[in-house]
Amino acid sequence: MVFSAFELRLRGEYNKISQPHEREGDVFCWNGEVFEGLEIKSHENDGRRLFDELRDVDNARDVFARIEGPYAFVLYLKSTNELVYGRDPLGRRSLLVHRPSEMEPHFALSSVSRKDACFEDVDPTCLHVLSLSTRSTRRLERTSPGAKFGSAARVNRNLPSPSHPLPFSQHELPVELSNAVDGLISRLSAAVKVRVQTIPPPAHADQARLGVLFSGGIDCTFITYLAHQHLPISEPIDLLNVAFENPRKIVFESSIRAGKKLNTHKIKKLNAKGGSMERPPADYAVPDRKTGWQAVEELRRVCPGRQWNFVEANVPYEEAIASKSDVLDLMWPNRTVMDLSLAQALYFASRGVGQLHPSATPYTSPARVLLNGLGSDELMGGYKRHLSAFHYGGWPALVDELQTEVDQIPSRNLGRDDRVVASHGKETRHPYLSLDVLGYLAGLDVWLKVDPRVAASDVYSGVHVPGDKMLLRLAAQKVGLVEASTRRKRAMQFGSHSARMENDGKGDVVLGTE
Repeated sequence: MVFSAFELRLRGEYNKISQPHEREGDVFCWNGEVFEGLEIKSHENDGRRLFDELRDVDNARDVFARIEGPYAFVLYLKSTNELVYGRDPLGRRSLLVHRPSEMEPHFALSSVSRKDACFEDVDPTCLHVLSLSTRSTRRLERTSPGAKFGSAARVNRNLPSPSHPLPFSQHELPVELSNAVDGLISRLSAAVKVRVQTIPPPAHADQARLGVLFSGGIDCTFITYLAHQHLPISEPIDLLNVAFENPRKIVFESSIRAGKKLNTHKIKKLNAKGGSMERPPADYAVPDRKTGWQAVEELRRVCPGRQWNFVEANVPYEEAIASKSDVLDLMWPNRTVMDLSLAQALYFASRGVGQLHPSATPYTSPARVLLNGLGSDELMGGYKRHLSAFHYGGWPALVDELQTEVDQIPSRNLGRDDRVVASHGKETRHPYLSLDVLGYLAGLDVWLKVDPRVAASDVYSGVHVPGDKMLLRLAAQKVGLVEASTRRKRAMQFGSHSARMENDGKGDVVLGTE
């Protein structure tokens, strides 16, 4: 057996701990963060501290069921000659497995792969035990007494009565809804706090220790506001906003503005010289760039005194195409057109190389920890499919759809995203996917989170409040983010124009088979 492990070392005494951890023949490889469930002092390394708790298979199950945070691990137990491995219940860290085959008769676990290797994601819904004596593998369910963080909570299935009033039918919010807003702010604030205050202070006072993947949408803007509450006001925060030069999209939009009808089937692949069509000048004022500009101005008004570094990561067409091979390697075994669109956007945004707005000064973000707003749509009804479910099947169908969302989070490609971001020596943290926040939202009555009956014209406190992610919108309003509270959902690949850079087909097409 060969063990090899590396980490960012964002906690504890940097130069005194190395991986893998070893003790009397036991070996522990750790890639993760412990935010709750285990007391870790500021000078302690969480991986070493966790290893001190691990003794045998059953004990490992109990320990991992009570800690919260993103992680992947491999534990070798000499006494039983067993290998225990797994990921956190939501799959927020990457871990891939290669099973022995005739051509490659070896067993391997790795955070990364390459696009011609036979690796697959390790199932995060359980732990796995490989007996090296019998060469057999078994699942180790996370069920354990007091297992607070063993799995994601189930969605509350309470339904409103047919005569349940609309939330904005009175001048004040119903008490139950108002309390839910306060509860969300409190729990999400706590999740952000532990995710930003555990980052080592910057080497220089004028450097940012934290970055945010920032499109200007309500999800990222709200957690940015909360991060502002928990970091010293003297520290800048980097807002990373990515935009792609997409000739296919630029040609199409230019034709629309010119009043011409353009058959999209005639838009062929455009090479670096413009292909068979005249290539227009690069335009980085993509939808996410425009909302990003608006959102940072609102943050400056609501959160004065902070230096907000709005980092414009502009990606020329040539650079996007040149990076394709590397990104394909990083995202493997994910390999659809949509995977590539999302992975490329995340790759260039998390890299943090661009220019500051509005000065256009070249800038590279030093932040090694990035906040990501992923999860709010799944937990609070932010997708169009939630509205469709309600229209076709009422409240019961909406609850079913929300439960499906929670069930599918472990397979929602968080491992892919982790591999992409980690390639830059950085990590992503997801406050909305804190198991404590998830549990709180799952336990709320559905009508407190999302109300598809609310029309676009409905107004609360003089502001239009859409019914999707209603709870989050009301929370944003309460803290003063009025403009952000009204913004509609927009997928990252469309907001940044990373989608279909080469007209590769629909999102579910597997690359190499189209």
